[in-house]
Amino acid sequence: MEEDLSEVRRALLTHALYGEVVNLPRIRKFMEYHVFAVWDFMSLLKSLQTALTCTTVPWLPVPHREAARLINEIVVGEESDEDGRGGYESHFELYREAMEECGADTHAVDDLISQLRTGTPFDQILPHLSLPPAVKEFLEFDQNLVQNRPLHCIAAAFFYGREDIIPEMFRPLVQTLSREGEPVSRLLYYLNRHIEIDEGMHGPRARRMLEVLCGNQTEQIQEAGQTALEALRMRSRLWDAAYQAVRSVPPT
Repeated sequence: MEEDLSEVRRALLTHALYGEVVNLPRIRKFMEYHVFAVWDFMSLLKSLQTALTCTTVPWLPVPHREAARLINEIVVGEESDEDGRGGYESHFELYREAMEECGADTHAVDDLISQLRTGTPFDQILPHLSLPPAVKEFLEFDQNLVQNRPLHCIAAAFFYGREDIIPEMFRPLVQTLSREGEPVSRLLYYLNRHIEIDEGMHGPRARRMLEVLCGNQTEQIQEAGQTALEALRMRSRLWDAAYQAVRSVPPT
């Protein structure tokens, strides 16, 4: 399992996608894929908070005290982070601002949010959205995960598929974007902010949370590892699709 995880992780960190985001049209195309992973991350995050803390009234104490603390600390940074302008906002809202700044198309993700606000269930919305198959597959995987898999599996996808790998995935993007000099200050702020807080705070907290939930239970550790592998493979397929879409845009 560890060998498989290392192999998929290595492939993601050396993916050809990072070197192809070389101009504004290509940046826009990349963001139109990636924004759904940004939104979907928030669903993973909040599913963990809902399960590990009490979010109902009247309040009740929860069994996983340390894990509750850890997830609440992560939520603060993801749902109401410093926006770089003296205010606070979620990372999803920050990313959408970055899309607007560079002229990326937000219609698809805005449509999703608008329909969710009406109370329509996600599984009824997704089939009717005009999204690339790889994006739909990515979203379906995580929604199925949070609805049907045990908590330690959700935590495994959250750590291995997101908090652990994101800083290293984003570094080459920052290098490419900084070198090209395109007007993408909000996107660079988003990427650099993730590198900073995920590497220094959220990654270690997410790892510890997973350790708490798995304990010394061999079966849970194995299930967590398998879920982590699935999550990384889903990200790889999303990156493959984004790469093909980006490559379809002329480099100059």
